[in-house]
Formats: sequence, C-alpha cells, structure tokens
Amino acid sequence: MKFRLDTFTLLLLGAIVLATFLPVRGDAANALATAGTVAVALLFFLHGAALSREQIVAGATHWRLHIIITAFTFVFFPLMALPINEISRFAPQWMPADLGLGFLYLGVLPSAVSSSIAYTAMAKGNVPAAICSAAASNVFGMMLTPFLLLLLVSTSGDGGFSVAEALKDIVLQLLLPFAVGHGLRPLLGGFLARHETLASRYDKFVIWLIVYSAFSHSVASGLWQNLPLKAILLAIGLCFALLGFFMVLAMFVVRRFGFSLEDEAAVVFCGSKKSLASGLPMAKVLFSGHPGFGMIVLPIMCYNQIQVIVGAMLAQTYRRKIEAASAAAPHSTEQGR
Repeated sequence: MKFRLDTFTLLLLGAIVLATFLPVRGDAANALATAGTVAVALLFFLHGAALSREQIVAGATHWRLHIIITAFTFVFFPLMALPINEISRFAPQWMPADLGLGFLYLGVLPSAVSSSIAYTAMAKGNVPAAICSAAASNVFGMMLTPFLLLLLVSTSGDGGFSVAEALKDIVLQLLLPFAVGHGLRPLLGGFLARHETLASRYDKFVIWLIVYSAFSHSVASGLWQNLPLKAILLAIGLCFALLGFFMVLAMFVVRRFGFSLEDEAAVVFCGSKKSLASGLPMAKVLFSGHPGFGMIVLPIMCYNQIQVIVGAMLAQTYRRKIEAASAAAPHSTEQGR
C-alpha cells in the first residue's frame, strides 16, 4: 500500500507552517478565537439538523461505548503517563521534571470536543455517540482533571477555575446549537442530505481553523524561543508513541467487544484525543507563576498538533472503509448510524 498525504492533510501542515511564521496576535487573535467559537457552534447546529431522533437516542443510550471512551480518557491515559513522569526522577537529563509533570497533566485532560466530533463526522462514524461522549468528558473533566492531577503528583495547585463557566460554555456552544439545529431538522434536513459534500467541507474548515488558532497561540506564547530542541524532540516522540498506542488499543478493544466500524471510529477519535482548548486555560490556573510553565504545557501543544495530523489521515481511511461497507450492505449500515 502506497503512503501519500491527501490534500486536507497538506492543508493542515500548511496551517502549522503559517501559524509558525505568521501567528495571529492581539486583537486579531481575539477575533479568530471568536470566529472559532461561532464556527464550532454552527458545526453543532448542522449536526443537530442532520441527525434523526432515532440516531440521537441510539447515540445517547450507547452506554457501553461511553464507558470505554471515559475509561480511556480518565483511567488508562493517566496510568500510561505515570511511567513517563518517573523518567524525570531517574534520568533528568532526558526528562526534565517539568516536562514529566506536563505529561502527567496531559494524561488527566478531557477529550477534545470539536476535533473529536468533526473527525468522527468526516469518517462517517457514530456522530451522536461522539457528541455525547466528548461533551460529557469536558463537563466532568473540569472537575476530574485537577483532582486526578493532585492525586497523581504531590504538587499544590489552585483548583479554583470556574466549573460553572465551563458548564455554561458546553451548554451555549455545543448542546444548545445542537438542540436548535435538531428542532429545525424538518426545515433543514432535506437540504443537508442533498448537500452532504458541503457539510463535509465545513467540518474540514472548522478543523483547519482550530489548528491554525491553537498553534498560533502556542507560537505567540514563545514555544520555539523558550524550549530547548532536545526537550521538544523528546516530547514529540513520546506524543507519537502515546497517540499510536491508544489508537491501536482502542481498535483492539472495540473489535473485541464486537462494535460496528462506525462505533470504532467514535472510540478511536474520542478516546485518544486530548483537549488543548481546555488544557491551556486550566494550566494557567493550576500552574500559575510556575517557572517551568512552558515546559509543562509542551506535551499538550505537541500532542494536539500530532493528533490533528494523524487524525486527518485516519479519518479518511475510516471514511473509505465505512463507505465501502455501506455500498455492500446499505440497510445494515444505516441502522448502525
């Protein structure tokens, strides 16, 4: 099988290069963040309008799938981060203490909401289940992340970030647009069904916007100036290893339980991703004034960029498989979605 980068993956790489040399700053960064918020809200509105009531109920009640995704996010990932942190004790020349702490913090973060759902949609996976799992992960993550971090490492941190604010954002930016879109499904459902390609392109646009905005923030915060090359290369290698391990493990577990290919896509994307959008604001509170703040957030920033690029390629692979299965058995595939 010949490996090649598709157009969308090249566009994502272009977004990273563009953000490296031309990151948005100041008012432009604020405007881009606002545009991203609106774009994500519209994304959920469109998903709500496109999905039938039966699909939504099936996604919300798929409890076995949600348990697996939650276990990956808040149990297995933190446990895998523990040995990495231990390296900083025995080989500090390879793993600085702050970098080890950063990997622990990466491990306890909630799943990335927007990109997880967008990739599941791009792959034609189980979008309702992805929406329920990713949104729930972020709601509970606001409370679980500081608790798990303090449980895993003896550092003091102020857990006084606003849980109420996080809940409000989940409701206003994700759940409310989804509900409104679903309420308007009788008016918009037919149009979206006839223009499925347009909706798919919008999913990709939102992901591109997230990548450029997130990486711009990292670069503007002094990523390349404040961190040594050795630490960056080590972090990148470990992030690739973690992402690859959890994607392969997710595939193995889902197939072991006999889930559909659509469910597998939802678990792989929701269970392996970590939220930069939630991670950086929480890090600013938990590690306020910490001299090694840049090193602590390095794993989050590296992992975010890697999961976006790898996710894009994997989503295209899943899409081809699911479309092929749909062509072979259209009725059974439609019931599973």
